[in-house]
Amino acid sequence: MVNRGLGTAIALGALFLGVLAAACGGDDGETLTIYSGRTRDLVEPILESFSKETGVHIRVRYGDTAELAATILEEGRNSPADVFFAQDAGALGAMVEAGRFKELPDGILQRVPQQYRAPDKRWVGVSARARVLAFNPEKVREQDLPASVLELTDAKWRNRVSWAPTNGSFQAFVTALRRARGQEGARDWLLAMKANGTRAYANNVAQVQAVAAGEVDVALVNHYYLYPLLKERGEGFKARNHFFTDGDIGGMVNVAGAGILDTSKHDAVARRFVEFLLSREAQQYFAEHTYEYPLAAGVTPPAEVPALSTLQPPAVDLNGLHDLSGTLALLRETGVLP
Repeated sequence: MVNRGLGTAIALGALFLGVLAAACGGDDGETLTIYSGRTRDLVEPILESFSKETGVHIRVRYGDTAELAATILEEGRNSPADVFFAQDAGALGAMVEAGRFKELPDGILQRVPQQYRAPDKRWVGVSARARVLAFNPEKVREQDLPASVLELTDAKWRNRVSWAPTNGSFQAFVTALRRARGQEGARDWLLAMKANGTRAYANNVAQVQAVAAGEVDVALVNHYYLYPLLKERGEGFKARNHFFTDGDIGGMVNVAGAGILDTSKHDAVARRFVEFLLSREAQQYFAEHTYEYPLAAGVTPPAEVPALSTLQPPAVDLNGLHDLSGTLALLRETGVLP
């Protein structure tokens, strides 16, 4: 989980990464405070739509998901947050471990498949994304790509691979790897990847662009970063997605989701907001504008994206990805993070 020692250090940094920003809504309405690990450019249109439809005044603190989780723990009973809108299930699990979420009603939970919500009813997934291997088709044929992410340590991939160690989704993948292969197995893979010349980038967009530019041949990213670039630059953009199959850990599916803080004094409007995130309007937005997988029934992803039902992801218990502190410690121990 995200412990308080980590929280003290991270909370200070988070003050600079996120601010409380007013969205739409009249001053006379009720106010809802959201801590969002999803970026402003991504979710602000949805927040504005909710505010316009309900008259609820929204205050948002944007920042890195892990840092916001640590901030909530550091704030304790004094946290002003009503809703935590997280980028990944690991941070949501950390909140559950700390006892910081209220139970959600079945009417909300049952809108999404069971594997994408907390069994104790404390959080619900809103949208999903798959881990993929972005590749440059002019540098490597898809049939020559490895069957498993674990094979990227082979010498033939030396200096050809990239990752984004500071990215929350990558860290969630490493947490899943620790659970699947054990601490030593994850450590061995990280060290072997580092020794094999894996290049670090700041984020997933930079990685996909690096693949297209020929800086690296393949990159470990989430699936949805490719499609806006293809839309913007056309089919000549030299990057494509390879989806790992046969339950390989490299193809894990993670979720963005939300939970209501145990200290919230605005339960009804907080539940209304979480319910809105699973509405057709919001789900269609995530599908069409961010190319994520909608989780509520009745909304399908764009044609460019393989249907979630056709993927063969590993059986990862998203509720078991809460040990972010352990993953960060391992990444530092192996030198993947400074």
